[in-house]
Amino acid sequence: MVLDPPRYALPQWLQPDDLRGMLRGIERECLRMQPNGFLSQHPHPHDLGAALTHPYITTDYSEALLEFITPPQTTIKDTLKFLSDLHAFTYQHLPDGERLWPLSMPCMLTDLEESIPLAHYGSSNLGRFKTLYRRGLGIRYGRRMQTIAGVHYNVSFPERLFEVLRQHEQDPALKQLNLQDYRSARYFGLIRNFIRHIPLVMYVLGASPTVCQCFVTHRTHHLQTLTQGTLYLPHATALRMGRLGYHNSTQRALGIHYNDLNGYLAGIRRAIATPYPPFQALGITDSSGEPLQINDHVLQIENEYYSLIRPKQPPQAGETPAQALAARGVAYVELRAVDIDPYSSIGIDEHSAAFLEILALYCLLLPSPAISAQEQDEIDYNQSITVDQGRAASAKIVQNGQMTPLTQWAMQTLTAMQPCETLLTHAQRDAVYRQALQIMQSRVGDDSRLPSGRVLHDTINAQGTWKFGAALADKYANQFSQHALDPSQRSMFQHLAQQSHDQQQVLEQRDNMSFEAYLEQYR
Repeated sequence: MVLDPPRYALPQWLQPDDLRGMLRGIERECLRMQPNGFLSQHPHPHDLGAALTHPYITTDYSEALLEFITPPQTTIKDTLKFLSDLHAFTYQHLPDGERLWPLSMPCMLTDLEESIPLAHYGSSNLGRFKTLYRRGLGIRYGRRMQTIAGVHYNVSFPERLFEVLRQHEQDPALKQLNLQDYRSARYFGLIRNFIRHIPLVMYVLGASPTVCQCFVTHRTHHLQTLTQGTLYLPHATALRMGRLGYHNSTQRALGIHYNDLNGYLAGIRRAIATPYPPFQALGITDSSGEPLQINDHVLQIENEYYSLIRPKQPPQAGETPAQALAARGVAYVELRAVDIDPYSSIGIDEHSAAFLEILALYCLLLPSPAISAQEQDEIDYNQSITVDQGRAASAKIVQNGQMTPLTQWAMQTLTAMQPCETLLTHAQRDAVYRQALQIMQSRVGDDSRLPSGRVLHDTINAQGTWKFGAALADKYANQFSQHALDPSQRSMFQHLAQQSHDQQQVLEQRDNMSFEAYLEQYR
């Protein structure tokens, strides 16, 4: 069931002051690339700090896949400034000739999966556990899929907003909840609505209509040849989010739902505890007795569950993410279906950020019934169509059981979001929200304005994905070579780098059991 957007109106009792104190943060992934265009084989640069313990600069799946993390900020401008400073500091410490690849789909990969180096986190049990998890992902799904990069946008609404919403709540079952449980319930409503609106995100922000041919080595695919070495679909928006990207049919059958926090956590725990025959067939150790995967269950750990959006609560010492959620409820949401913007040197611009915040507020305030099995099938269909055919004039999605032109639905929804834009504009005292909504409306039906349309056009002109990405990588490297870091900011990053090395060393010295015993304890 997709609700009819034009019927939505903000309640009169909701005021801009109720949104003051809203926080946001960004996690941006990107690959390090050698001068010849292939994935870096160098270790994580020492001067950037220890990836295991650094709060802002770490690695994701591969040693060559950087992840930049901003702390929560009170404005979009401050968030992007911090992210830009992280990039500038990183560029100062990359091995000679290395660049940061500016696209979501990876740069050149060799035929050998082993040429994609697993992230290394030192010799502590925790560090070895994290690397083993990545080894398990590689044998389960292939290392190539893990080189895809994206942007995760984190949004937290102030406690005051939930107090006001609870005060005016019309659902008796929700109204009787304590504030923590009520906040979690409303965040889960946001999550369900975000999933319903995922075609809009992929349509107006999707920027991965092409891939390097090397990405599909040894894989069957449905792509067409664009130029030598580049594959595409003529009307694709975000191949990263389709069947060649973070899409796993095994996980579709897990029964994990977002209808309430307890059900979500129960589904995650069940998946971690349930053996899965195809993964059992892979074995948990190799021929030399070295571990291959943490376990042979549906999920090794909860982060293996790929999702478009995640409920989050910062874990305290020793907690898993699920334990943190169970203890203190949802603190913020992580919007994960966002492609890297290749036209931004930091992977995202202020208008995309503002649009995501408008959408998050809209999804929070909109009624959000439970997602039935039938609706989930419709959601999956809508996502698939938008990924592969979203820019086609004939593209249609399912809305209220009826086939509706994607562009018509997109424009209706953007129009319906206008009151949320106005509320945020007044709350944040920033015109960027109004500009963002106008920009997204201008993209509907216009290939020259849609990021995916622009990428396809520029890829053709550059004669391939590699040449297009490499030219942008060089441009941004030159930009950041001129980026003057504030001395106090540079000093802070240098201090954090050294502190992270010290913290990793402490972890390694504290271990009082073998890794085998540590792993067995988890299993």
